[in-house]
Amino acid sequence: MRREPREYRTLDKDLRRVTHAERAVLHSARPLWRIGLALIFIAAASYVGTSLFAGQPALGILAAGMAVAAYLALSIGGNDVANALGPAVGAGAIGMTSGLLLVAGMEVLGAVVAGSAVTATLTEGLVGSTLGEGEATARMMLAALLAAGSWISLATWLGAPVSTTHSVVGAIAGAGLATFGLGAVNWPAMAMIAFGWIVSPLVSALMAAGLLALLRRLVMDRRDRVAAARTWMPVVVGLASAMLAGVAELAWHGTGLAANAALALACGALGWLYTRRRLRQQARAGAGGRLAMKQLLAVPLAAAALVMGFAHGANDTSNVAAPLTIILDSLSAGGGGDLRARLVLLLGGVGIALGVLLFGRRLVHMVGSRITRLNSARALCVSLATAATVLGASLLGLPVSSTHVAVGGVFGVGFYREWRDRRLAANRPPLPAEERRRRHLVRRSYMRMILGAWLVTVPAAAALAAAMVRFAGL
Repeated sequence: MRREPREYRTLDKDLRRVTHAERAVLHSARPLWRIGLALIFIAAASYVGTSLFAGQPALGILAAGMAVAAYLALSIGGNDVANALGPAVGAGAIGMTSGLLLVAGMEVLGAVVAGSAVTATLTEGLVGSTLGEGEATARMMLAALLAAGSWISLATWLGAPVSTTHSVVGAIAGAGLATFGLGAVNWPAMAMIAFGWIVSPLVSALMAAGLLALLRRLVMDRRDRVAAARTWMPVVVGLASAMLAGVAELAWHGTGLAANAALALACGALGWLYTRRRLRQQARAGAGGRLAMKQLLAVPLAAAALVMGFAHGANDTSNVAAPLTIILDSLSAGGGGDLRARLVLLLGGVGIALGVLLFGRRLVHMVGSRITRLNSARALCVSLATAATVLGASLLGLPVSSTHVAVGGVFGVGFYREWRDRRLAANRPPLPAEERRRRHLVRRSYMRMILGAWLVTVPAAAALAAAMVRFAGL
């Protein structure tokens, strides 16, 4: 066989080396591209805000508030996407990139359609006595925004899924105390919010455990799991679709019980029909065993992740919209009206969605795979419980922590599995203590780390905001 000239072989090697070097540069530059896109969004938000409200007093504070609100929205998106997408990705039911894109879209929709109730609670209820103080109130909220965003970014970098709601509420309280004293905070409202923080993860844990027990009874423990799943999975998707449509209509228009029920039933029927069609396609593909079960559960699991994305947008956008609304009200920027409120919600929703796409991958991996091992069935229970709890809180106007709720659901599933394993092993010889610890399905180290982050978040964000007021001149 004729050998090609040496210079061509050398050139070919050099070209391959250049190609590898170019790929390495592109790979190493990805974080810089993400940060660059985030900075462009922050600058654009500040520019648009100052353009819309040009001629208002204290325009510098307004521009800074818009920029910091955009930064906080990016931080929330990067930190909280794990709540919606972690279980689905951990179970392998949806790809990371496609899941991030779909959830980002639902975040924007939830913010614009159903974000006003919780925003009103945080705006009027938490620091109502400080409203109307002009520039002092605006400076207080600017400090709160900056402190909350800084704390959330630090937690995201450390891989700790802290609560953005805790961060924002703690920062508002700390900035208010440093600016106006003890009377700045509505302590009964603060107590009600804290009560919701305690109850919501417990509700999610119990609901997730109950759903898993029901799913095992109806599907997993049946002799023909595949046939049982084909019967019940369309029902699950139909109920999720009906719940999402009912909540969205009630939050957007609230036209009445009859119209709301009709829309919910129609969307539920469409979800049921779509799932039945997808399952028939999967059946014709001929998959069997574990692969068939994974495919059957993937459709409802993806639907639950989308509902959770909508719920997160509806509830957690208030963490951005409420402080920014107070800044605009304090500076009398642009007057009142529904249009400005929708624009503020849109800014928060788009910022959160962009944060999901740019910075959400790391915590998705942690929540979905490191707390407890999730298969499709367990992940479905976590997602449904989280979505239902957060949507219910959003309807009530209660700013709960979606991180609390999501991780509570993961813990509920893990502890239920431990309880079930102990029950099944009651008639077996007892295992050594070391072996029992090794078989813990909820990793205690991660649970302690997350609980510690929750406990530290409120005082840390409050102290950081107070320090900014005292020492940074905000």
